[in-house]
Amino acid sequence: MSTLAYDGGAMMGRQLRRIRNNPGLLILTQTMPITMLLFFGYVFGSALAMPGAQYRSFLVPGLLVATAANGLMTGMFQAAGDVHRGVTDRFRTLPVSRAAVPLGQAAADLIVTAAGTVPFLLVGLAVGWRIEGSALEAVGAVGLLLLFRFATSWAGIFLGLLTRNEEAAGQLGGATFILPLLSNAYIPTEGLPGWLRTLAEWNPISAVTMALRDLFGNAPVPDGAAWPVAHPVAGSLAWCAVLLAVFVPLAVRRYARGE
Repeated sequence: MSTLAYDGGAMMGRQLRRIRNNPGLLILTQTMPITMLLFFGYVFGSALAMPGAQYRSFLVPGLLVATAANGLMTGMFQAAGDVHRGVTDRFRTLPVSRAAVPLGQAAADLIVTAAGTVPFLLVGLAVGWRIEGSALEAVGAVGLLLLFRFATSWAGIFLGLLTRNEEAAGQLGGATFILPLLSNAYIPTEGLPGWLRTLAEWNPISAVTMALRDLFGNAPVPDGAAWPVAHPVAGSLAWCAVLLAVFVPLAVRRYARGE
């Protein structure tokens, strides 16, 4: 375990230096959620039944979770890039733990996400979003958000190791943009047709979004919702556990096997 922690820390440092050396991409990924908040909050908010400030309070947790779900795309693209350039093969020849490289990537992504959450929340406060729950519940909401990002990063790392090509990973990652649209991140699910509402509410993004809204005190749990949304904190923890239980061993095994 100590070897894994040491090797994983070294790989995390390498990943953070890689991100630091690409400031343009870092700025883009950190400012995109803020841009979406302003666009969705003021353009879509004017077209919905909710008043503007009320919709922005509804939207902030949804955009937080949609951004966290992008760990799938980020992990996929970074892992596929390392494989494509032969970096993964060189790491595999080193006497380090097989889990260290994917763990370092996921941990570095978690740190960057945590840092990027702060300016987003400040902009959310500026446009009318407020934390209506307790401070402890708010801390729990942020912790749950980061856990979900960590879980989706592992799923992305496995898919990136599987595709082995940046172009293919980029195309597949672009398709993940539809996942937040099939959830309650941007709109309430109560008005959707029955089958579509069921599909949206069994989307992991919906459970985590509802958990954040509940913990922040921004919106009540809807009546007649599917189990993950009706019990959002338990549902979110269950989804994160499933994602980690499935994709951590798959990613480590795929990395160890190589070709």
